[in-house]
Amino acid sequence: MGILDGKRILVTGVLTEASIAFSAARLAQEQGAEVILSSFGRQMKITSVIAERLPQPARVIELDATSEEDLAALPERLGGNIDGIVHAIAFAPKDALGGVFLDTPFESVSNAVHVSAFSLKAIAVAARPVLNPGAGIVALTFDATVAWPVYDWMGVAKAALESTARYLAKYLGGEGIRVNLVSAGPLKTTAATSIPGFEGLEAMWGDRAPLGWDQKDTEPAGKAIVSLLSDWFPATTGEMVHVDGGFHMTGA
Repeated sequence: MGILDGKRILVTGVLTEASIAFSAARLAQEQGAEVILSSFGRQMKITSVIAERLPQPARVIELDATSEEDLAALPERLGGNIDGIVHAIAFAPKDALGGVFLDTPFESVSNAVHVSAFSLKAIAVAARPVLNPGAGIVALTFDATVAWPVYDWMGVAKAALESTARYLAKYLGGEGIRVNLVSAGPLKTTAATSIPGFEGLEAMWGDRAPLGWDQKDTEPAGKAIVSLLSDWFPATTGEMVHVDGGFHMTGA
C-alpha cells in the first residue's frame, strides 16, 4: 500500500522531467495516487508529452491560473473531487531578475506576484468545491525570509506566496484543508536556469549544506511534497519544510 492510495492529486507546473513537479507527480503515482496535470497555451503540448513519461500516463487539463474562465471551469475539468494540489507555478519578467531590483517597473512586479503568489489563492478557491476534507495543498518556494543575490522581485513574490499559504491555511483549516510549503535548495530546473546569475547560489550550496547538495536530484523535494499531501501530516498546516541539505540553518 502507498501513502496516497485512493487519492486524486492535481499537479501544476510540469514542463520537463527535471522539474520538482514531475518528481512529485511520479512519486505520487508510485504511492497510489491518480495524478492529473495542468498546463495551458503552447505549453499544453509539452506537458502532454512529458505526461507520457510518468509511470502511468496522466490526464492533462487546461488551467491558466490568471484566467477567470479557466479557474471557473476547474471543478468540471477535474471530473470529480480531489485530495490534493501541488502548486508549482512561478514566473517573473526578465527585468525583475538578475540584480535589477531598483529599476524594475511595477507592471513587471505585478505580473510576478500575480502568477507566482496570487495564483495559489486563485487555484485553491477555484478547486474548493471539489476539495475533500483532509486535502493537502503544497506550494513550492525558495525561502523568502532572506534576500538572495539576483533573485530580486521573484524573492518578493515568493515572500507573498509564503504569506498567502499561511492565510489560506487559516481560512481553509475549518474545512479540514491543509496548506504547506516546501522550500528546496537550488536545483537545475528550467525555472532556476532562467534566472541570470543563479549559478552563484548553486556553487555555494554544496560547500555549506551539512548533508551536501545534489543540484540535479529533485526527488527529495518530491518526497517531501508527497508526504505533506498524505494523511501522515494530519495536524500540520501553514508550515514551510526545508529540503535544502540543512543550508538554511547554517551561518557563515
